[in-house]
Amino acid sequence: MNVSSPSTSDGINIWRTWALTVTYEAGEYTEQKFKAEKTGGDPVIPSPNLDTDLVMACDRLADVLIKAYKNPIQMQMDIARYSKLITAKDMGHNEQREAKLLERCPPGHEGKKLVDKPATILDASGAIIAWYLPDALSDTTQKEMREATDLLAPSLEKSVKADGNWRTHQKWFKQDSENVWLSLLDASIYLRLGFNRDTR
Repeated sequence: MNVSSPSTSDGINIWRTWALTVTYEAGEYTEQKFKAEKTGGDPVIPSPNLDTDLVMACDRLADVLIKAYKNPIQMQMDIARYSKLITAKDMGHNEQREAKLLERCPPGHEGKKLVDKPATILDASGAIIAWYLPDALSDTTQKEMREATDLLAPSLEKSVKADGNWRTHQKWFKQDSENVWLSLLDASIYLRLGFNRDTR
């Protein structure tokens, strides 16, 4: 009888399956906790697959999301109109262009507004256009995320370009002291939690 040990690719697949399962369950728990807090629903019990540290990190994130959701800052601009006026080449460097955009889509207040606690920024129609989530991720969680991206460093380096596409433009990426490529990651909890104009 020919019995072989699992191959390396099998081990990687098992790890990926485990990692994806835990990530999914952590996301589900955070989403359910957020919705329960938002609507006054029953307490949510985390999956037994989530360790205590991860549950605490999810709780922290959900708590900051709730604080932000309960602290809306209304702008007078229409984000749909604004998005039709800008192009991929609008990177904020052309002062004349920025002044013209500001004139056509004023924010509804003078000067800069200081936001120092969790908040959601809403456009004139009530659509959430940004979340400000300070301290949503603990230092430990951020460190673990950085370490987890070590394997992604070569791919991230290849994706950074000097072209006109703002999503991959090199000015939005930096190399930190630990030689890890950091980027703007779209963790779009906004979409995962199902927000739209009707949620307010």
